[in-house]
Amino acid sequence: MADVHKPKIRSFNMSKIRSKDTKPEMAVRRFLHFKGYRYRLHVKDLPGKPDIVLPKYNTVILVQGCFWHAHENCKYFKLPSTRQDWWKKKIEKNKQRDTENIDLLKLKGWKVIVLWECDLKPKLREVALEKILKEIDGNSRN
Repeated sequence: MADVHKPKIRSFNMSKIRSKDTKPEMAVRRFLHFKGYRYRLHVKDLPGKPDIVLPKYNTVILVQGCFWHAHENCKYFKLPSTRQDWWKKKIEKNKQRDTENIDLLKLKGWKVIVLWECDLKPKLREVALEKILKEIDGNSRN
């Protein structure tokens, strides 16, 4: 299927996709702040500049987009039908970088919580956010 947009419009649309302050990330941040957790954002000293860093709990939260990070068995991840080789390489590099960053964070003693975009859809959001609290609080008791 051909792209419904001209290259200039497609390029403009793609340029508007954020890597920081995404809606799913903002939902997590609002929830954590409401629950009394304080955090730092995109800490440059840590591998991959994690989205949310909770220093007191030695925990980082990565809010992953299902498409950009190839969430397996997710309806929001589908490889585009055009330029498939390019997209495969792009997304594979993203996955590889994610794995390397998570491994480095764990080596440095950080607890890593990965939260997917699809987990933050309205019907599932509350359950996913409560699960995060349990993981954070469980980590602080160790």
